[in-house]
Amino acid sequence: MKTTTARRKSAAVKNSPDLYQQVTDKIIVALENGVPPWRRPWRSAERVHSSSLPVNAVTGRAYSGINVPLLWMAAEEQGYASDRWITFRQAKEAGGNVRKGETSSLAIIYKPFEKQARDSSDNLLFRDGEPVMEQLAMIKQLQLFSVYQCEGLPESVTGKTADTSPTLQCSALSAVQLQQVQQILNATGVGCDHRRQDRAYYRPGADRIMMPTASQFRTEADYWSTMLHEMVHATGHGNRLNREGITSSSRQFGDPVYAFEELIAETGSAFLCAQLGINGEVQHESYLAGWLRALREDKRAIFRACRFAREASEYLLEPLNRNTEQAA
Repeated sequence: MKTTTARRKSAAVKNSPDLYQQVTDKIIVALENGVPPWRRPWRSAERVHSSSLPVNAVTGRAYSGINVPLLWMAAEEQGYASDRWITFRQAKEAGGNVRKGETSSLAIIYKPFEKQARDSSDNLLFRDGEPVMEQLAMIKQLQLFSVYQCEGLPESVTGKTADTSPTLQCSALSAVQLQQVQQILNATGVGCDHRRQDRAYYRPGADRIMMPTASQFRTEADYWSTMLHEMVHATGHGNRLNREGITSSSRQFGDPVYAFEELIAETGSAFLCAQLGINGEVQHESYLAGWLRALREDKRAIFRACRFAREASEYLLEPLNRNTEQAA
């Protein structure tokens, strides 16, 4: 017979929300509505630290992984013109407060913990008499508020007031942006060929990117956004991040592994565009059915895709970050 404490714990587990499913359902709804949450991260009228990634308004630290599309979606749905976010407690500590009646937006935090490992027969593992521990992580909700939902915050927290008047987005890259994307491409060592064709793709065997000619793109930003998409694919090469979606010999259109790799590249290129301030689009609607199938079959798929996308974008940006550190 269960004790009162055990029954309470069991009931708590049963009634606790399934965050993986909750987040996945939000992504699925966005996709079904034709609005992939990783698209158009440059929509924000206010850019923070030359980036459109959502950041914590107090620490200035950018959110990563699944929190990027979650907070992009929240800002889009609520019409917030800033990607600065803050907790209820941080708002208080900064001298302001969240306005009464405001609703928080969902983000995720990972809490690492240790647990003794078990073998295939579910027996506890020991080595030389000592328990073998494995590193695990659990996810918890993090409730965030846009600085637009707060009052009394200092300008150092809110940032500059965004100009919300309609403006035309710049589709041409600056000299600095061109230098950055070219530096990223050169650092990977990936070759690139241009042909008059209707698609862009990465050839793992040859380790080369195949691109349409620049004149076939509507804008310069679209060209480089597509290039970044293919460069994310290239990070999966066996000599780089060794990702199954690139190294698998059975990789073909319609295959779940292929669809998942495209989800990684789509998300990763959005992260890169936001980081570099590139206002371009990649047209990959043909993968929508595959993405939806992957998400419906595996509630953790979008979490893994965002993790791989973060790893890929960090890999590609590492030369730029290294140069910045050396310059400092």
